[in-house]
Amino acid sequence: MSLILGLLSSYLIGSIPTAFLLGKLTKGIDIRKHGSGNVGATNAFRVLGPYIGITVLVLDSLKGVIPTVIIADSILTQNPSFNSTILRIILGIAAVLGHSWTVFLQFKGGKGMATSLGVLIGLSLKIATLKYILVLEIAIWLVVFLISRIVSLASIVSAILFPAFFILFKQDSALVIMSFLFAALALIRHKPNIYRLLQRKEPRLNFSKRQ
Repeated sequence: MSLILGLLSSYLIGSIPTAFLLGKLTKGIDIRKHGSGNVGATNAFRVLGPYIGITVLVLDSLKGVIPTVIIADSILTQNPSFNSTILRIILGIAAVLGHSWTVFLQFKGGKGMATSLGVLIGLSLKIATLKYILVLEIAIWLVVFLISRIVSLASIVSAILFPAFFILFKQDSALVIMSFLFAALALIRHKPNIYRLLQRKEPRLNFSKRQ
């Protein structure tokens, strides 16, 4: 029962549409009708401005941290026989699925990158070797983004390399499977972006624009 409640709680936390809510609260708009129409941090940055965009990024990341750390620790306290790594993984997956297919917006959500990052942050707090993968993923994302100014390209490159790092650092098989699942989900959710990148039509993020 505690596992079922944990999965449900993780999914619902992941489902909280932070960009949508902040769009309504700060600008009185439905962010789904502006910019790319996505309810993620990048579109929030473009439509609502950098401060709100960064806030969305942080909050969406926390949606991955809370299940893998707080909810998982609570379940493990009641059920110490559970496999800690597998429990944190499935709770993290539930949160990412919630963000990508939120029950609050007719099962249409963001691409899941920030929440996936939050899951990796949460796992790295419990599994020391994952800190190296976390640093590498952030570094690669930043390098690709700073060179291209294209968020989707940075996300796609970091997603492709994600499983490679888990294999390189000889992580547990459950973590390797998770890495492939997250990479596949990221690529599927970025399918329209990949088409635009191939056509050289993907927009760059403009920091000079003021909302």
